[in-house]
Amino acid sequence: MIRIVVADDQTLIRTALATTLAIEDDLTVVGQAGTCAEAVEVCAETRPDVVLLDVQMPDGGLPAEDGIEALPALLAGAPAAKVVVLTTFGRPGYLRRAMEAGAVGFLVKDTPIDRLIEGIRKAASGLRVVDPDLAVASLSIGACPLSEREALVLAASAGGASTGAIAATVHLSEGTVRNYLSSAISKLGARNRAEALRLATENGWV
Repeated sequence: MIRIVVADDQTLIRTALATTLAIEDDLTVVGQAGTCAEAVEVCAETRPDVVLLDVQMPDGGLPAEDGIEALPALLAGAPAAKVVVLTTFGRPGYLRRAMEAGAVGFLVKDTPIDRLIEGIRKAASGLRVVDPDLAVASLSIGACPLSEREALVLAASAGGASTGAIAATVHLSEGTVRNYLSSAISKLGARNRAEALRLATENGWV
């Protein structure tokens, strides 16, 4: 029997998926979570074989901005778990980040249910499960060109935040923020920071 935890902040999707998986004779859902913190806690308590982990989840008090950032803490509590990231946002940068963080699979939510179930079984047996289109896209765009600080500052610029506001958010001087923004814009070949943020977001780099 393959023991599964489903982590997704959308209750309807999470419960529907859990119910569908439970129909299979060799699958059982041993826990559900709606935040990053809950996912870490539930996995540590249940020690599942496979975790279906959403990307865009609230932190729930855990110092993690999304499901991918919560992966190290999750695996620390359940080291034998095979994590398959299941997300609406099929972005190549997310795929690369997830694999680097320890996931064994990455699928999008519009994956047919039979392929998802097959993916769960493969992951449980130790195989990697990756959406083929995303795998190709990830190889074509390469690694994120931004440094950690450049990505942080660019993400903080969302919504047209002023340089001062960004500086206060990331605890850097305004001059340093300007330098990081300029560098990020240059690396992404963008015309301005709004376009740089859009490109970075579309590729899953911020």
